[in-house]
Amino acid sequence: MTVRVVAFDGDDTLWHSEGEFIATQDRLRALVAPYVDGEELDARLLERERANLARFGYGVKGFVLSMIETAIEVSDGRIPAHDIGTIVDWAKVMLDHPVDLLDGVRDVVEALHGRYQLMIITKGDLAHQESKVARSELTDLFWRIEIVAEKDPDTYRRIFDRHDIDAGHFVMVGNSVRSDVLPVIEAGAQAVHVPYVTTWELEHAEPDHTAAGYWEVEHLREVPELIERLDRG
Repeated sequence: MTVRVVAFDGDDTLWHSEGEFIATQDRLRALVAPYVDGEELDARLLERERANLARFGYGVKGFVLSMIETAIEVSDGRIPAHDIGTIVDWAKVMLDHPVDLLDGVRDVVEALHGRYQLMIITKGDLAHQESKVARSELTDLFWRIEIVAEKDPDTYRRIFDRHDIDAGHFVMVGNSVRSDVLPVIEAGAQAVHVPYVTTWELEHAEPDHTAAGYWEVEHLREVPELIERLDRG
């Protein structure tokens, strides 16, 4: 195999993201504690997020809309308008949160830049993801940036067609087995799983360590050496 294109996921691969969702959900637990305990709140919110994915998609806005719906449901409509406003304020804080790159990200991307065509393929709310990409200060190192609504095999195939990429020369790097690994392998390419400290339950999937094209590293800093090995065949 000759590697020509290396693509990176954005959230929790290049920059931290999930921690802000966890912290905001903790705030919601405290806000609705008079109506429901934390464990039930978590289950109800996850159920609402799952039901809303097709309508609201991924990202902060869908998450906050699901929190508002859940807060209304668990309080039987008794939650004050002021508290709903507080939840909306949390959304603004999340959307404005600084982009915090993971350890070693710039070194890794710079090590690959110039040797391979680099891409970012990330999913979520278009405006927010565009903002995060811009604020990452990494855009000058990437050949193409794709922001998609979902990551499935057909999405990757469309990206390959749009940019004239041979799947056999493509490697995806990401933290989500469900989004960054399994659909890429199904589309005929290879993928590198870089586990993050925590994974949203709706992104969880078990890796198939025996699958052709599946690779895993403990830290992003290991990626350039692995890509070089793959490039040498």
